[in-house]
Order: sequence, then structure tokens, then C-alpha cells
Amino acid sequence: MFETAIAGSLPKPAWLAETEKLWPQWKAQGPELQQAKADATLLWIKAQEDAGLDVIGDGEQARQHFVHGFVEHVEGIDFEHKVTMGIRNNRYDAQVPQVVAPLRLKGRVHAFEAQLARKHTKKKLKFTLPGPMTIVDTVADRYYGDKVKMAMAFAELLNQEALALQADGVDIIQFDEPAFNVYMQDAADWGVAALEVAARGLTCTTAVHICYGYGIKANVDWKQTLGEQWRQYEQVFPALAKSSIDQVSLECFHSHVPPELMKLLEGKQVMVGVIDVASDTIETPEEIADTIGMALQYVAKDKLIACTNCGLAPMSREVAMAKLEALAQGAALARQRYGG
Repeated sequence: MFETAIAGSLPKPAWLAETEKLWPQWKAQGPELQQAKADATLLWIKAQEDAGLDVIGDGEQARQHFVHGFVEHVEGIDFEHKVTMGIRNNRYDAQVPQVVAPLRLKGRVHAFEAQLARKHTKKKLKFTLPGPMTIVDTVADRYYGDKVKMAMAFAELLNQEALALQADGVDIIQFDEPAFNVYMQDAADWGVAALEVAARGLTCTTAVHICYGYGIKANVDWKQTLGEQWRQYEQVFPALAKSSIDQVSLECFHSHVPPELMKLLEGKQVMVGVIDVASDTIETPEEIADTIGMALQYVAKDKLIACTNCGLAPMSREVAMAKLEALAQGAALARQRYGG
């Protein structure tokens, strides 16, 4: 009851990359960089296990960014001539590569870190991939001329890698779709359909993570404009409830999401965000157990997973570690309270 997991990313150690940045520069190159990525991955696997988490991830240590870590392995994308583009409905500007030709995978994308993680933990292993709609929102289209067509092309590539990750021994494959909270009608109209293509044929557990973004200033400022109630989930949850996706991750603690929206996910496993990624304040076990207790009004005990609101990548390593420990302690307290 109340398994614990992170949304995906964890801070990069100072010897691997710049710290507390969303798009950090690497500190090494070539074989040295590959070894540093491996060392950081093992460090965070051990840290998650030591904290007492039930589901372990690689912390996305081998990726500079959660989207571009995938698309840099795709043919048909020009990384040499990046352009500045507003992403997430112009919430912030980013330097993005351009899609200039038909999309094809160059080969395996995440075999190195997935196989490394699988070898070094006996716990459930979750691996994250960007969702098709979020990729489309994070690259410049100079070829397809149609968002849906390009999203479906990316979905096919994601499906290839997801099936390979499953063969690597990954237990849970999660697609990250923050764009679902920005383009709500598109998410319902075709975003979930693209997600189904990405997950086609998978027999492992499938998940989708939909949040309000990392704890960076652009996202914090955007949240201030959303009013007293954040009802973005209301448009896409019914479509996800009808989908084949097993788990849905949502932002909860310190958000203005009406908790009753969780009822729209009846039948799904719900990853309830009980850790605020936009604050360095460490949650107490009591606060986390309280959040779980509130969510239990809308989610069955056997369907609730305690999770972080989003990734922890831009945080300090010390704060992230303390939040992981609090997550496990809070879930343990919730088991004592609500385990009857």
C-alpha cells in the first residue's frame, strides 16, 4: 500500500554537470563523460534505495534535458542550427533543434542507463520518456507542417524504444506530458491517442506524468496567473480514464488543483504528488501522510502511489535527498494511519 516513487529527474552532481540548472552543461567529454553519467546513475539508485523508496529510477543522469535526451538520437533533426522558440504556449523561450526530414531512430536511445539501472537494483525500475505532444512542443517543425502528423511520427519512435526498454527489464515505462496541462483540448483530441501509439504492445506497467512544471521561475510565475482553482486536469483526465495507460501522475501538494478531480481517474493507479518541487522546505512525514489521507477520499487505497509533484533536477542535491527521505517516511506513516 502507498508505494513511493519519484516523477523522474534528480539533481546532477557537480562533477557531472552544472548544478541547479534545467539545461546544464556537462563537465566532461567522451569516455570520461560516459563514466561520470554511470557513476551518477549508481549514486542516485543507492540514494533512492537508502531513502526507502519502492520504485527506483535512473534520475535521468545521462540526459541533459528530458526531451532532448531522446530527440538527439533521432535522424531528421538538426541540432547544429537551433532556433529560439516559445514553448509551453510561450511560457518561456528555449533554444530548440529543428525537424528537417523524416524522423527515424539512429539506434537504441537509453540502453546504457536502463541496463545499468536494472543490473544494480532489485526493486521495481521505472524509466521515463518524453511524451509525443511534449516533444512536438519542444522542437521546431520545418518538415511535417502538421502537429498531429509529427506527434504520431515521434510516437512510433517512442514505441520502438519503449519496447526495447521493456526487454531490458524495465517494470514501468512513464511518458512525461507537461504539454497536456497547456494544450488541454489538443491533449483530449489527439494527445492521448498519440500516447496510446507510444505505449502500443507494452505488457509492463505504463504511466503518464502530467504536472505544472519544474520549480523554475517561469513555471512559478505562470502558476500565479492560474487563479484560485487549477482545473486543467479536468479536460484530459476523462480521456486518460478511457485509455490503456495504467498510472497517471498529478501535482497535488501546495497546488490549487481541486482534489475531487482525482475521481475522474477511477480505475487507474494514481501517482499523487505529495512533494513540492518548487520549494526547498522539506515536507514533514505528517504533511505527506495528511496529503495521502486527503487523496484517499477520491482514490482507492490499493491504487494510490505517493510521488513527487514533478522532477527534482533543478534542486540542490541535499534538498532533493531530504525530500526523498521524507517521501518514504510520510508513506510509512500513512500506512500506519490508514492501513486498516
